Amino acid sequence: MAMEVTQVLLNAQSVDSTVRKHAEDSLRQFQEQNLSVFLLSLSRELAGEEKPVDSRKLAGLILKNALDAKEQHRKYELVQRWLALDVGVKTQIKTCLLQTLSSPVPDARSTASQVIAKVAGIELPQKQWPELIGSLLSNIHQVPAHVKQATLETLGYLCEEVSPDVVDQDQVNKILTAVVQGMNANEGNNDVRLAATRALYNALGFAQANFSNDMERDYIMRVVCEATLSPDVKIRQAAFECLVSISSTYYEKLAPYIQDIFNITAKAVREDEEPVALQAIEFWSSICDEEIDILEEYGGDFTADSEVPCYYFIKQALPALVPMLLETLLKQEEDQDQDEGAWNLAMAGGTCLGLVARTVGDDIVPLVMPFIEENIAKPDWRQREAATYAFGSILEGPSPDKLTPIVNVALNFMLTALTNDPNSHVKDTTAWTLGRIFEFLHGSTVETPIITPANCQQIISVLLQSMNDAPNVAEKACGALYFLAQGYEDVASTSPITPYFQEIVKSLLNVTDREDAGESRLRTAAYETLNEVVRCSTDETAPMVLQLVPVIMTKLHQTLEAQKLSSDEREKQNELQGLLCGCLQVIIQKLGVSESTKYAFMQFADQIMNLFLRVFACRSATVHEEAMLAIGALAYATGPDFTKYMPELYKYLEMGLQNFEEYQVCAVTVGVVGDICRALEDKILPYCDGIMTQLLKDLSSNQLHRSVKPPIFSCFGDIALAIGENFEKYLMYAMPMLQSAAELSAHTSGADDEMIEYTNLLRNGILEAYSGIFQGFKNSPKTQLLIPYAPHILQFLDSIYMEKDMDDVVMKAAIGVLGDLADTLGSNAGSLIQQSLSCKDFLNECLSSDDHFIKESAEWAKMAISRAISV
Repeated sequence: MAMEVTQVLLNAQSVDSTVRKHAEDSLRQFQEQNLSVFLLSLSRELAGEEKPVDSRKLAGLILKNALDAKEQHRKYELVQRWLALDVGVKTQIKTCLLQTLSSPVPDARSTASQVIAKVAGIELPQKQWPELIGSLLSNIHQVPAHVKQATLETLGYLCEEVSPDVVDQDQVNKILTAVVQGMNANEGNNDVRLAATRALYNALGFAQANFSNDMERDYIMRVVCEATLSPDVKIRQAAFECLVSISSTYYEKLAPYIQDIFNITAKAVREDEEPVALQAIEFWSSICDEEIDILEEYGGDFTADSEVPCYYFIKQALPALVPMLLETLLKQEEDQDQDEGAWNLAMAGGTCLGLVARTVGDDIVPLVMPFIEENIAKPDWRQREAATYAFGSILEGPSPDKLTPIVNVALNFMLTALTNDPNSHVKDTTAWTLGRIFEFLHGSTVETPIITPANCQQIISVLLQSMNDAPNVAEKACGALYFLAQGYEDVASTSPITPYFQEIVKSLLNVTDREDAGESRLRTAAYETLNEVVRCSTDETAPMVLQLVPVIMTKLHQTLEAQKLSSDEREKQNELQGLLCGCLQVIIQKLGVSESTKYAFMQFADQIMNLFLRVFACRSATVHEEAMLAIGALAYATGPDFTKYMPELYKYLEMGLQNFEEYQVCAVTVGVVGDICRALEDKILPYCDGIMTQLLKDLSSNQLHRSVKPPIFSCFGDIALAIGENFEKYLMYAMPMLQSAAELSAHTSGADDEMIEYTNLLRNGILEAYSGIFQGFKNSPKTQLLIPYAPHILQFLDSIYMEKDMDDVVMKAAIGVLGDLADTLGSNAGSLIQQSLSCKDFLNECLSSDDHFIKESAEWAKMAISRAISV
């Protein structure tokens, strides 16, 4: 039944594009015409020892892609398609795959391992292919080492694909036994040992029961620690990766091993090759993450019943850990600042030092200060840079009281270094450290200000001067200025930056025009800083912000004039348009709310809107999300006058709402529709049919990312609030959708944190929809249309109250909806509310809440309910 595909697969990799395209087309046709034969032919190709390596490899890759995809909806389709295949065909394919594990060709084995795991990911949850794990385990005792290696690799991929509850404990034990035996020091073959160590990494999530058993845990830990001493660098790296994973998965089981692990990691950091040393540092970063989480959750007041106690491993290791990390800071690379994704020992050490500072707070300061004092003025740039990096790394965590006196001494020194140090690395790190000082130790909450009228001018002139430095230094200087401006966000009257406002804006605009602004994210940093400076500016500088409008408009206009672009240039143009639209959005928000500037600003509104529409027009398929956000701000500022832009804008709103692929664009467009509803009120009516149709389509699609659904429900509320009783014709479509989503979101017990967070977003969206609908219909003769839905809404409120896992935002929205229901339906709601299981308890709980917004909503709801009941 299988067909000969060798030549087609080879042609599909040909350098001749005509041959290649023809082969790709025939493969696609074959797949569409007869999937069973197609997949079977590929599995035979992969298993065929007489076939060329290249055709086998591609056959395996196409097989894998026929079983899995990144997009959820596509993955779902592929899974259903596989499950529907004839059982006999599937058995033949699986036989070929298992057979390939014995192939002498490494590429074929490795590809087969991945495909077997993908099939297992589909079939094991369906209780199919029960004999798979058994047959893999029987391979472990095979003599040829390469079969053992391929089998262990397969077990590793399998553990990555399936969730632990699919495999019973007896099989888990056998898998772990096989894997740990393969890791043992007396395993003579390094390929086997490496495959086993990597497999353990994926299997750790399955080992809950084994880690609860002291003997089994000791054994696993011993084998992992031994593997960190293997003569093979890849095995050592993989073993440390296992330790990193154990540190987060089994933190509470680590106490007996922590001293040994410290010794092993310290040796690796000081003596081993970089990939191994990096993982050894990562272990301690991971322990910091765990302890920071525990301390944040329980706020340090531990009781015996805390789910996870904090063992204070970092605090205990401090005297030895900090010197080890400080040593790594001296191992910089010559060109690390230029390379965007650079990651090396010095960076990893500094990152870990920063996490240690967040974990232990003030205790780190005395351990790091001597290192800084000793190295900050040394002739060797590496020592100066390391000292500066150490200082910057410990600024988040310790208390301002502890740090402020030190920073006051250091500030002058650093400003001088940023101006005069001959080394670019030192300047780069100095500017970064200044940014950290302004981020964590400057602002309305800090008691002793670090920036004073005396030093403000010097700070600003040094930062502006550094913006002319090399791109990496200039980018960090922009970042420092960003946090400097942000610290004055809450200043009502005069900001100390006000006198320098014009000079700052001019310097930032010059940076955006630099020839080399594309390097080190410099242009982006300059625009982000400009936005922050505008956002945090006071009324005094409003006339200068107004002068910025035509400048940014001209720049945006220039990006639209560019003629035929290469794809690389188009990407740069897109990015620049995004930055300019983002800048205009901030300016619109700033000038559009203040009465003193609003009138002057409105003279530009038509031109700005015209530019945004042109930005949309030069993208064929997608809407630019930055331009869309800016339009939302413009709608808010213009109010009902925005109506005149709707005929032109509408098609782009529709395009944005239809954009399933780039779901962020879809989500942004949904939010902007809400902004427009608030601005236009009932003037939005002519466009509602189209908008509602598209929103309902979005909700019923399984292709759209789930994160877009909560804002769509909120948008129903915005539309209902805007058009009032005219929402009547959408009730029969919107209400059932809200009901089914409400039922789905009410029962989430046992969900993980991410799911609970999503559920709360979903509930909040549903509640905002109900609230908008009730308020929209209030005082209209059509309120009786809502009565049939009231019991279900009360039931929803009951069920989320009973679940006890709503956050404050949902609580405030829920008590608000209870009030809206009573307020709009009056006596019709009164009797229903009295029958409700939990309304009374819920109301009382909200009335005694510490959150002043929840309390306020509850007091209003209480009045509305008592009116409804007394009628």
